[in-house]
Amino acid sequence: MQKNEIVKVKIEDIGVGGEGIGKVDGYTLFIKDAIIGDVVEAKVMKAKKNYGYARLMNVLTPSKDRVEEPVCPMARKCGGCQIQEMKYPAQLAFKEAKVRGNLERIGEVPAELLDQIMHPAVGMDGEGMQPFRYRNKAQFPVGTDKDGRVIAGFYAGRTHSIIENTDCALGVEVNEEILNCILDFMEEFKIPAYDEVKHKGLVRHVLLRYGFKTDEIMVCLVINGKTIPHCHDLVGRLRQIPGMTSITLSTNTAKTNVIMGDTIRLLWGQEFITDYIGEIKYQISPLSFYQVNPVQTEKLYGLALDYAGLTGNDETVWDLYCGIGTISLFLAKKAKQVYGVEIVPQAIDDAKNNAKINDITNAEFYVGKAEEVLPEYYKEYEKTGRVVFFEDHNCMELKGIISKCRFFVGARTHSTIAAYSMGLPTLVVGYSVKARGIARDLFGSEEGYVLPVQKLTRDKLISAFKNIMIKEKEIQKKLKKDNYKQQIYTELKRGMI
Repeated sequence: MQKNEIVKVKIEDIGVGGEGIGKVDGYTLFIKDAIIGDVVEAKVMKAKKNYGYARLMNVLTPSKDRVEEPVCPMARKCGGCQIQEMKYPAQLAFKEAKVRGNLERIGEVPAELLDQIMHPAVGMDGEGMQPFRYRNKAQFPVGTDKDGRVIAGFYAGRTHSIIENTDCALGVEVNEEILNCILDFMEEFKIPAYDEVKHKGLVRHVLLRYGFKTDEIMVCLVINGKTIPHCHDLVGRLRQIPGMTSITLSTNTAKTNVIMGDTIRLLWGQEFITDYIGEIKYQISPLSFYQVNPVQTEKLYGLALDYAGLTGNDETVWDLYCGIGTISLFLAKKAKQVYGVEIVPQAIDDAKNNAKINDITNAEFYVGKAEEVLPEYYKEYEKTGRVVFFEDHNCMELKGIISKCRFFVGARTHSTIAAYSMGLPTLVVGYSVKARGIARDLFGSEEGYVLPVQKLTRDKLISAFKNIMIKEKEIQKKLKKDNYKQQIYTELKRGMI
């Protein structure tokens, strides 16, 4: 295969980045904007030995699952979402198949078992729901186009070139009004947009948050400086938008791709907005981690609660890397005691405050690493009752040793084996935004249930649950398969079992 060659390809799969995958005489090509079932004409842009990348030129025969026209006219140019060309039921079916494939291939779960335990994907396809206008958070880079106009939008895929778009179909409609207000203000008062190449200019990003249950709006301007000239005029304009609750500045003067700065300065209103997941109220600041799809989040947490089977009698729940306590507090109403662990002090402060405003007294939060907090706590813990661990695998970056328990494990199984090492009756309920992650975690599971939940809807990410119990014979069986796993097994035998 040669660069610039024009080829005809039938798309048979979709990759982790949302690109179509097809083969020409056994040679694999990745083609952006093509979906399963398409027959396309494509131009090879990069050719490696066994695979290459091609640009979609024409759709010769469209897939039965291809939409006539994407909802967003910028869908192909913008790097903000993937597979919008695919009908929504087909997206769910594809993602369900991707979870299943990874469980079979990576997790080595037998197909017959998956037939029994795997449930259909849970999507935003219920009554009155649409897989658009669902995001409660949006971050818009601000820049200047070739004519010198100030623009806002999203970066084109794998670039830092801004595709102008103030009306993203995934965000709430009021975002467009807010962005136009800010852009008009910048043009009127000659406020320069940030140029990341020259490291000059002022306004870098606009962060917007929206409370779907409260209609409260947050605007946070990220700037390369300490203040914005004529900011009182801008505040006066933004205040006129119904629902405006919080207007803040975040200073970020570093040469970095990180969006937010470390400090937040209040310009008007309060430093947070409020929203609900179920009956639980949360205060959300500009730096808070909060799930972006409130409809799917409530489904996700509800299913997690159901899988945990909490009765409130004897369960102790540990929410590892709990953020501002979203799932911790959601589960507190059904558990005897809930503990949250997080390495970010500000998040723990928010979690404690969220517990307070909801009058929840059976939830406590700790700052620290889970592999350090857990063993220290359980030195004094009476080994009775049932312990339930909740893990958000997308947030966990542990790579080392849980020294208190003396064993070596990868990031995503540490709480399971930590509890097992302490001899506690243990249930682990985990959720992951990556199907491969959930598959890797299922080694040694005695029983489990897998249910894909499309949490972010219009992108390539997949959420899944696991509900597993670990036993020694199962750990031994799986860990003895190769030298690396034998090393882990040796450590388990030496210090834990």
